[in-house]
Amino acid sequence: MSGDGTAGGAPGLGPGESGPYPLHSSAADPGTETIGYRGPTACAAAGITYRQLDYWARTGLVEPSVRPAYGSGTQRLYSFRDVVVLKIVKRFLDTGVALQNIRAAVQHLRERGFRDLERMTLMSDGATVYECSSPDEVVNLLQGGQGIFGIAVGVVWRDVEAALSQLHGERVDTGETLVGHNPADELARRRNRAV
Repeated sequence: MSGDGTAGGAPGLGPGESGPYPLHSSAADPGTETIGYRGPTACAAAGITYRQLDYWARTGLVEPSVRPAYGSGTQRLYSFRDVVVLKIVKRFLDTGVALQNIRAAVQHLRERGFRDLERMTLMSDGATVYECSSPDEVVNLLQGGQGIFGIAVGVVWRDVEAALSQLHGERVDTGETLVGHNPADELARRRNRAV
């Protein structure tokens, strides 16, 4: 992978601005998320099966960063960024990129700490995955002459935000169920009282 992650910007946002979901701002460290998502919610938002999610967690491709499973009966809890990475992995698989190349790309993102994830474009020629963080890097890659496809991570980011705004999350500190953007949602309050 190439690119230094210092240039570029999320479409429609100025430098330093975050998306409409303040709990998932680009400044936040994924380890400090205040909301986590259980497996079925992560699957629905990423467009994957539970079997894929389980396999990817067990093999270390995309592990839940909020709470891993500790034996039977415990629920994995995925961060917003984990769900974005799950959706990126799914898109690469759908376009035919080999799992070992996807694994290398995810490892690279982990090593970078997922900083500026929503501002990058991931490109692939089917064999190698490249990180492009500026329009110039995209143009340079395209001038190589191979067939290339790209994933604008900012678009995936917003797709996941939209999907999760309709699904249930869980407050990491209290375990309270949240629905979409409105934690005071009546349905969530009723569920929490019933537990």
